[in-house]
Amino acid sequence: MSLPPLPPSPEVLIECPRFSFVKRRADGSVDFVSPLPCPYNYGSIPGLMSDDGDPLDAVVMGPRLARGLRVRMPVQGVLGFIDAGRGDPKVVCAMAPLSEAERAGLETFFRVYAFFKRGLHRVRGDVPDTRFVGWLPPPSASFAS
Repeated sequence: MSLPPLPPSPEVLIECPRFSFVKRRADGSVDFVSPLPCPYNYGSIPGLMSDDGDPLDAVVMGPRLARGLRVRMPVQGVLGFIDAGRGDPKVVCAMAPLSEAERAGLETFFRVYAFFKRGLHRVRGDVPDTRFVGWLPPPSASFAS
């Protein structure tokens, strides 16, 4: 799984506000409807691509943000994720370092998310290799630890 170099505080486009049930693609089309609301603001980093050919995904910690909002926030970690057999890492941005509880919450969420995405891929006839990999090492020296 490759990860492009990250600025210390990338611009993130919010596509799915915290507590949303609908995950949208960067173009606004519906990608996934969840049985549970997403506990995080979810979006992408425009201009940076992941192995799946889509903009690099990002999670923004904190209060609910409006869909379409662009925010700059420090990178606090990167979660490894495989979606349909391709690298799809999640950059985690927050104003402060993550607590152990926040890290555990993110891990649990993406394990459950992978389970539901595998089912969706099976229904769509896609490659079902979708899984949470774990925390990735820092991608560059400018990465916030």
